[in-house]
Amino acid sequence: MDKIITIYDTTLRDGSQREGISFSVNDKLNITKRLDAFGIDYIEGGWPGSNPKDIEYFRAVRQLELKHAKITAFSSTRRAGIRVQDDLNIRSLLAAETPVVTIFGKSWDFHVTEALGTTLEENLNMIHDTVAYAKDKDREVIYDAEHFFDGYRANPDYALATILAAERAGADVIVLCDTNGGVMPFELQQIITHVKSLLKAKLGIHAHDDAGMAVANSILAAKLGVRQIQGTINGYGERCGNANLCTIIPNLQLKLRLPVIAPEQLMELTQLSRYVTELANLAPQEQQPYVGGSAFAHKAGVHVDAVMKHPHTYEHIQPELVGNKRRFLLSELSGKSNLLLKAWENNFDLSKENPQTKALLDRLKELEFQGYQFEGAEASFELLLWKTLTDYKQPFETLGVRAITEKRGENDQIVSEATVKIRVGEQEFLTAGEGNGPVNALDEALRKALVAVYPEIQDIRLVDYKVRVLDGKEGTGSKVRVLIESRDDRRQKSWGTVGVSYNVIDASWQALVDSLEYGLLAAGQAKMKTLHKAINKFRM
Repeated sequence: MDKIITIYDTTLRDGSQREGISFSVNDKLNITKRLDAFGIDYIEGGWPGSNPKDIEYFRAVRQLELKHAKITAFSSTRRAGIRVQDDLNIRSLLAAETPVVTIFGKSWDFHVTEALGTTLEENLNMIHDTVAYAKDKDREVIYDAEHFFDGYRANPDYALATILAAERAGADVIVLCDTNGGVMPFELQQIITHVKSLLKAKLGIHAHDDAGMAVANSILAAKLGVRQIQGTINGYGERCGNANLCTIIPNLQLKLRLPVIAPEQLMELTQLSRYVTELANLAPQEQQPYVGGSAFAHKAGVHVDAVMKHPHTYEHIQPELVGNKRRFLLSELSGKSNLLLKAWENNFDLSKENPQTKALLDRLKELEFQGYQFEGAEASFELLLWKTLTDYKQPFETLGVRAITEKRGENDQIVSEATVKIRVGEQEFLTAGEGNGPVNALDEALRKALVAVYPEIQDIRLVDYKVRVLDGKEGTGSKVRVLIESRDDRRQKSWGTVGVSYNVIDASWQALVDSLEYGLLAAGQAKMKTLHKAINKFRM
């Protein structure tokens, strides 16, 4: 594949500076392997002179057999007033033994005099000396011109002098950094055009998103001839984040027709985004372009009807190109088309004229009027379909539930206990459980009752639990909505369920029962598919 633009990922360094993210060494190694398999050209592993974790990463990453990516170590220029070979940061940078090093230096005269406390001339020497020294050590050198656009605004002659110093020293790529994230596209265009008229070195762009322009500026830079695009997966980064590679890559590939990875690798983009989200221990950004769960989700009935006729009516690309999928949401805005599609997804043959279709739609709207929301709880809706359209038999019946939360002394812990009585077939089970709270205790008690009959329950775990007050006028007596997300690790399947009540325990119990009931339904369907495959194979 002929490519003129390289992608530089800094998730492991710049991305990890986002509030709430702390990757372990093992996390960083696993992300490195996924980025390499995806086709990223450069992976910035960290700053080896800044902390022991990054030192350990660079030691361990040498053992990985990467197929494509080059690992990059990051550091600043030498300090003022000392020889480059005596600078501890530079020693650590080279000791990382990466084929590529990224060195950042100051472009803004304000930073030179106020932050570094040195002269403008000495800063130029620091840039030249460090780049030349790294080149002399046979490294590919990427020079990051920190605060370049702010520096250009303040003193264009000096900002240009800094990158010319890096070019004279032999830098392979000179990256123009919008470190404060405030440059506008029209400013960026003017500045890059001027820089290109003066420099012969390959240019890169490193944009932050403080003004919401990081992706736009990166795409515009590519149009202007910049040949290295830096960013992070999901746009993670300090403050408002970095340029989002999950948006940039498909824009370059599908909109500008600039190949950066193979088409089959692009189809892994959504999974890569979600993988990094999991390791970052953050909630998914469902409204992300291309890879978000809502990127190809359709809610209004008019939209769904049009998409059924031709997806291009409300989708700018095929979701499969980036590994995503089309979703049809159910709500009070839904029409019959939404309902028919959800029924079709569950192998139910409904038509618009079928009386059950109108009855289901009316029921859906009534439930949403009561406060139920099925956009994040499609498993609860699928159960409603099964219970309405088939002779579905519930795997268990609730006979009684009790939850007690008690604090016995001023300094004692709060203790939650629950008892659950259920019927499975002709058998009745009465079990108790303890937990960190009443919902946890109910979950434990219910699982104890079910596991003897349904051992697959052990594979199902609660992933997320959310409570939302629907109308705060009644204070603590307000109606609440509980959303539970569950996952079956064996079958690699996740689902959401919902409960609504004036009592948070009741709402939680509704969502919890739906969660386990749907998990058993899905596990049973999976077993049937496996059995059918085995029978068909035997017949062949």
